[in-house]
Amino acid sequence: MEKNLFTKISNALEGSIHLDRLTRTLYATDASVYRMLPKAVAYPMSVRDIKLLVQFASEHHIGLIPRTAGTSLAGQCVGEGIVVDVSRHMTQILELDLEKKQVRVQPGVIRDELNQFLAPHGLFFGPDTSTSNRCMIGGMVGNNSSGTTSIQFGVTRDKVIALKTVLADSTEAEFKSLSTSAFLDKAKEETLEGSIYRNIKKELENSRVQEEIKTHFPKSTIHRRNTGYAVDTLLKNTLFGGDKDEINLCEILTGSEGTLAFTTEVTLQLDDMPPPLSAMVVTHYASLENCLSDVLPLMACDLHLCEMMDKVILDCTKNNRQQLANRFFVEGDPKAHLMLQVCDDTEEGLQNQINNLLATIKNSGFSYAHPVLFGADIKKAIELRKAGLGLLGNMVGDRKAVACIEDTAVALEDLKDFIGEFTAIMKGYEQEAVYYAHAGAGELHLRPILDLKKSDDVALFRAITTEVASLTKKYRGSFSGEHGDGIVRAEFIPMMIGETNYELLKRIKTYFDPSNIFNPGKIVDAYPMDKSLRYKTDRDEPDIKTLLDFSDTQGILRAAEQCNGSGDCRKTHAAPGTMCPSYQATRDEKDTTRARANALREMLTTNTKDNPFDSEELKTVFDLCLSCKACSSECPSNVDIAAMKAEFLHQYQQTHGYSFRSRLFAHNYTLNKIGSITPQLTNWLFQNRITGGFIKKIAGIATDRPLPKVSTNNLDKYLKRTVKELNSNDTVVLFIDEFTQNLDTAIGKDAIDLLIGLGYQVELYFGQTGRAQISKGFLKSARRLARKNLDGLAGYVSRGIPVLGIEPSAILSFRDEYKRFNLGEERTEQLAANSFLIEEF
Repeated sequence: MEKNLFTKISNALEGSIHLDRLTRTLYATDASVYRMLPKAVAYPMSVRDIKLLVQFASEHHIGLIPRTAGTSLAGQCVGEGIVVDVSRHMTQILELDLEKKQVRVQPGVIRDELNQFLAPHGLFFGPDTSTSNRCMIGGMVGNNSSGTTSIQFGVTRDKVIALKTVLADSTEAEFKSLSTSAFLDKAKEETLEGSIYRNIKKELENSRVQEEIKTHFPKSTIHRRNTGYAVDTLLKNTLFGGDKDEINLCEILTGSEGTLAFTTEVTLQLDDMPPPLSAMVVTHYASLENCLSDVLPLMACDLHLCEMMDKVILDCTKNNRQQLANRFFVEGDPKAHLMLQVCDDTEEGLQNQINNLLATIKNSGFSYAHPVLFGADIKKAIELRKAGLGLLGNMVGDRKAVACIEDTAVALEDLKDFIGEFTAIMKGYEQEAVYYAHAGAGELHLRPILDLKKSDDVALFRAITTEVASLTKKYRGSFSGEHGDGIVRAEFIPMMIGETNYELLKRIKTYFDPSNIFNPGKIVDAYPMDKSLRYKTDRDEPDIKTLLDFSDTQGILRAAEQCNGSGDCRKTHAAPGTMCPSYQATRDEKDTTRARANALREMLTTNTKDNPFDSEELKTVFDLCLSCKACSSECPSNVDIAAMKAEFLHQYQQTHGYSFRSRLFAHNYTLNKIGSITPQLTNWLFQNRITGGFIKKIAGIATDRPLPKVSTNNLDKYLKRTVKELNSNDTVVLFIDEFTQNLDTAIGKDAIDLLIGLGYQVELYFGQTGRAQISKGFLKSARRLARKNLDGLAGYVSRGIPVLGIEPSAILSFRDEYKRFNLGEERTEQLAANSFLIEEF
């Protein structure tokens, strides 16, 4: 696409449109297995911008792919047209109507942040997805999202009151509940909106069309169903043989994946907050069959949540640092368990519900353990379940649990038989599937484990999906319960609902979008499900040499590929946790952990230079990474971007050399050590407006940022003056790092006083950890320092004397980066096990 084609639209937008390769690359993927490079990425600021983009797309026959957080598992957010990201600017909560218990929002409002806003009013938006701390209302509407609480509070479709949209002719239209007479009046209008109403009426008043829908659409008892457009829900109107006078086309727009219109505002029906008291019973099963047999009787209880996780997911949590602590309730080695939550307003009522639930469990006799959780423990258990999808990315190597059949939903009475036949299908393919389910809603996240870098497994990808689609059709289930059709399931819609109904969907698409500009290739006229995959099949894996050891992930490329796009790094400061601080500051996709992993993967596999790390795009995405390492613990896949950044900088600088600024920061210890000889003079120079300003300028430091004050390094003398004769065999080594030595000696003195006051014999060890060198890519220097510390501390470690540290980023290097330097696994592990932050000790 010629850049000058976009010049006019770029100048007209209040927001912006980007054509650079890096931005397009970052938006070429979502959380699915697909990759399509868009022509451009737009960040609209207003409805006017959306209208201009629709007009431009229509004139030039370019698709518009709407996007919020980009956490789609089926490929809804990827395409070859213009990706329109509303998550940066269209993020306002516009109006709260307390009387009607309704809220009006822009599509970029985050679900959890909406509920934080609503909480003081005793209201909340019910659908609760595993991505709730970063998923946005626009995406939830497009996908008809559900989540864990749908059995009590319904799905997004149940909550959408009205949608303001831009139609394919760039006119605005609001879809909302209309009486039959108002619907008929709309159908008389000579506009695109009017023609939509006319044609819907013409199609659905046909008795043969009605019969086809009733016969071939998923069972109406399956509440979570996202197969195609939900035209079956419109048959409830009196015009089409139902008993309701009201009709709302939001029913088919919700779950349409942005293929019918572009949503600019959403009005939602809210619920009262759940009862304040709750308990969770976690049942444990020796077999999957026992677990599934328990679902139907347990659903007779008034459950707020009924979720299943199997052994594969549970085992993944053993290797995740953050989730390991959330496994506290697991007893033995269950093949599966159910999380069953009940709520009530009173202690007595809650206890009655618990007793009823336990009696039902006891009556079936399938569960061998069923602990009851309360308070914060419930939150921990739910966090474990929420992390489930991301944790699947922890599988080391190229074989991954692949999303393709992970969203099937069947009626509860069919659940056990469906799984039995599904398991037989998987055995036929020699597959051990992952079972992860909203069991109470009959929806199962079933994932085969495949290597989509191999053409044989891509063939299995199609074969398994086709056979499971046929099985789901046998039970009149929905091939998608909440994740949507996207690319992975859209081509199976004709099988699921019949060719006649599929032709109806195609006509509906044409009524709304005659030029096929809205998210083409999704739901109708679908892209092939086994094309446009993230990885090129049967490629020769590049042999990428690194200084740091990435063997725990089979190399740095596979370390980057651990990122599955789940987007946990897109949560804002309003959500718990740290990851990712640069995104929280800029709200720019390029400053996410996901973007850095995506860019690194892309450049390592496509860069034709001798040094594959020689990339200005990589330099751009890594620039604002703080190396805080929050991603290594908070990312469900433990993607360690700080280590990748250090390696990138090292390799990049082999070609481009080290900048003066990088040298300055990497060797700040030496400069501070010199300055600490005459601290008063140094501090005067640092604080003086002229000299301090000059130093900041050459160092590239913001002018309003004060320079740190240096202090005299006299901690060894202070220890000698302070120490008293102690009759104690408890000796500790206090590691005086490069920051404590010259900048924070007061903290060092406090630490000495504390340890002596507690009765410890204190020995000091002065050293540099190499933290600054690592963060700036001076890895050879850092490795030399690591070797020196391993040698210098070996005598203490061998005698079991604890090594304590004050500065976290310094002392934690012993447990983390030092392991990547290949300096002897045994002694590195010994130092890691024997080193502690002073507050840990």
